Amino acid sequence: MVSPRRDFDCLVIGGGHAGVEAAWAAASALGPDGRVALITMDPSRIGAMSCNPAIGGLAKGQMVREIDALGGLMGRAADASGILFKVLNASKGPAVRGPRAQCDKYAYMEEIQRLINTRAPGSSAEAGAGTIAVLTGVVDDLLVEAGVVVGVVLGGARMGEVLRAGAVVLTTGTFMRALMHTGTERSIGGRVGEASAIGISAALRRLGFELGRLKTGTPPRLARESIDWDVLPRQLGDSPPTPFSELTDEGGRFPALPQVECRLTQTTAAAHELIRANLDRAPMYSGQIDAECGPRYCPSIEDKVVRFADRDSHHVFLEPESLRTNEVYCNGISTSLPCDVQVALVRSMPGCSRARIQRWGYAVEYDMVWPSEIDSTCAAKRLSGLFLAGQINGTSGYEDAAGQGLVAGLNAARFVRRAAPVRLGRDQAYIGVMLDDLVTRTPREPYRMFTSRAEHRLLLRSDNSAERLTPLAREWGLVDGTRWANWQRQAEAVNALRGEFSMETADGRARRDLALRPEATLEVIAARCAVEAPIAASAHWRRCLERVVTELRYEGYLRRAQAEVRRSAELETATIPEWLEPSTITGLRREAIDALRRYCPRTIGQAGRLAGVHPADVAVISIAVRRQRAARGSAAKAPTDVA
Repeated sequence: MVSPRRDFDCLVIGGGHAGVEAAWAAASALGPDGRVALITMDPSRIGAMSCNPAIGGLAKGQMVREIDALGGLMGRAADASGILFKVLNASKGPAVRGPRAQCDKYAYMEEIQRLINTRAPGSSAEAGAGTIAVLTGVVDDLLVEAGVVVGVVLGGARMGEVLRAGAVVLTTGTFMRALMHTGTERSIGGRVGEASAIGISAALRRLGFELGRLKTGTPPRLARESIDWDVLPRQLGDSPPTPFSELTDEGGRFPALPQVECRLTQTTAAAHELIRANLDRAPMYSGQIDAECGPRYCPSIEDKVVRFADRDSHHVFLEPESLRTNEVYCNGISTSLPCDVQVALVRSMPGCSRARIQRWGYAVEYDMVWPSEIDSTCAAKRLSGLFLAGQINGTSGYEDAAGQGLVAGLNAARFVRRAAPVRLGRDQAYIGVMLDDLVTRTPREPYRMFTSRAEHRLLLRSDNSAERLTPLAREWGLVDGTRWANWQRQAEAVNALRGEFSMETADGRARRDLALRPEATLEVIAARCAVEAPIAASAHWRRCLERVVTELRYEGYLRRAQAEVRRSAELETATIPEWLEPSTITGLRREAIDALRRYCPRTIGQAGRLAGVHPADVAVISIAVRRQRAARGSAAKAPTDVA
């Protein structure tokens, strides 16, 4: 029997992007009497940007907007710390535009910690939310009773100490049994200057979890004053910039920090030859790293040189990491090469002949759990009460981690409160696409989100995230009164604008005709709308107008997309009961049986996306579910004999 005693309702292990969103979501969903603990090896590093100090981008920007719409922190912190904002793919269709912000990495970390501290026990926490206690420690083991995770066992300076909870969320990032490599040199740790989490890997393996080993890397950092900055092409942000969060006040307080410029340089053919000559000294290729694979879509410069042998240069973006320091991030040359090769590589790039490296690039290898071990709620299948989020599930980005953390924290809180778990559908959010991909396809390399992964991407634009998700977040307890009031104001503005383009009046038809002209700018359309000038000048109002104009211009495509969602809805909502044994399904192929046993899909739609499951198998599974449910229902209703 599981003991009812608890020190906390939820324990969140890890203070990275997944961990802070998990703790915040859990505290929100638990309500005012909820108690969450965030356990981290170093509280001063909560919210740290380990690699590129940027938030958002293609598809990732949409996820940040979704996190914000669901009451999360990432968008707010990015707006408070952004030093260059830019909407990528701005010249293309609205479905593929991705907001991005280069952030001051220290300001970002401070803002995340400030927000977490607003919910510290004893603080004047916002009404309706639980508390978040930040604890220093390393977790060595999980406490399991009757197949349920009921707490953790600490190691290190707190060796043997037990913390009990109703649910545990693991967000270990790159720290599980982590090793860092620069050339032939290696050191223990998941990030420069930080330790490795050893015990939790052994605990998960002992409990039967299938672990893998992945690798990733980071580029060298340069001293700004050592670069010939002014001779390089400028990379500018948008003016005016677009914020991520619906709560960001654009009335003079955004952007919050001075804006900067980035610069563009490139690698050279000579450097590529040097890299090829030193591949035996690169852990990525020498066999020094005991990992299965690295990130295909954010490769090291070694990978690029080998895979794209016909190219003699690759772009490198020089991006300031902070307004407070001279650190410059070399976006495009992630590397594990030895220091002498890194120096030659950097100094071969235009504008960098005198560049001074302040921190070497390095690779890190770490343990993860193959995501076939979780379902799309982030819940572990093997043990109740355990949730996994972030790079432990094989993903690669800050945004992917944060989205998983939010879902894991929400569902951990619902598990504690004995409420039904929440699943985001592929037609509801990019976060839903990501989680569905993870649990049905189990990528064998670090997963990265792209707009091309979302079949309903025209419905999942960054501009309608709040409309899609904030009402659901309110229902789940994730959204406070301030955000809800803000959403209601915007919903009223959008509905009023939709009325402005009504076909029922001559003025509405004229405005509609104007909006449908591709050459008509937003300024021209806004001038024809019957609203007061101060309202029309509002940045929020203009974004509402842009959303409505997008709906008008893509009306036919949107109708088609919504019809497709309706056609697939039956399969997506048809659940597969946990008691269904695949081998008992008559006519199901062996390959499909093996796939169902390995992944344990929760819906017919998920089953249809598994590798090895064909459309004919889906029909067989659907019939079997209906028949076995009917049989169990009949058995339950049958009268029993009375002696």
